[in-house]
Amino acid sequence: MGWRSAGDTYEVALVDGRVVARSASAGDGPEGKQERGLPAAIRDRPEVIELQRFAEWLDRHAAECAAQVTTWMVSSLPVPTGLLARVWPDEAWQAALRDAVVVGDGPDDVGFLRDADDAGALRVVNLDGETVRLTPRTVTLPHPVLLPDLEELRTFAAELGVVQGVEQLHRATWHKPGDLDTAAESIREFADAEYRSWFHLSARATSLGYTISGSSITDRIRDAGRIFTARVGMSDPYAEERAWTGDLSWSDEDGHRPLKLTEVGPVAWSEGMRMAAALHAGRTVPADGDR
Repeated sequence: MGWRSAGDTYEVALVDGRVVARSASAGDGPEGKQERGLPAAIRDRPEVIELQRFAEWLDRHAAECAAQVTTWMVSSLPVPTGLLARVWPDEAWQAALRDAVVVGDGPDDVGFLRDADDAGALRVVNLDGETVRLTPRTVTLPHPVLLPDLEELRTFAAELGVVQGVEQLHRATWHKPGDLDTAAESIREFADAEYRSWFHLSARATSLGYTISGSSITDRIRDAGRIFTARVGMSDPYAEERAWTGDLSWSDEDGHRPLKLTEVGPVAWSEGMRMAAALHAGRTVPADGDR
């Protein structure tokens, strides 16, 4: 985006997501040094306000693109390749999608997404380091717990210097144990994390993207076509000065029927454990004198 006049003295432009100014007499010469901050004389100029609002819109748009790609990935939903081709020219979409691991029709149709053309074809770098062209009708961006070659993909990504716009390969994952108690309905591994108050705990939960529902922190997860609700209990805000997390459990889509642990799908299990672990990680660490 080029420079725009803002009065007789300054020009403004959007650079790296923020509005910057320079002297209007600088032109394109080497003396055109940018100001460290917006001069007070032009802060209320309509050109400046317009650029600031545009920058805010770009930030929101980038966040929305990343959130949508995350939803596709966490849910392992099939995404039409034609849709990827239509959104690819948009820099925000491209930043969210580039180097995501995609899987096509066959078990060998897997690689890091590098391009999507107008014909609906995708170019990916496969595990042999070759750039190949895929033309399936849809692809998935699998949740990492579903990737059988996850460690190999992580190693290869490190060799390529891949930095994903959406956390996929390095998303924290938990695999469901095979020796679960068939009658068990909850897990206490991350329970009893103490917070200074219910408000600190609820703020931590909402900042991570989770929902407060009654006396629980919840996350709705799509797994193989089913909807699961993972929930972590939380203490009563009116009964205690401090707050604690409770057990982790899962229920059906409406949250009414508790599920046995053996009924929980692999993605729902991993995402529920991820939520509980993140809440536990944010707990209040007591000072030495309080122990």
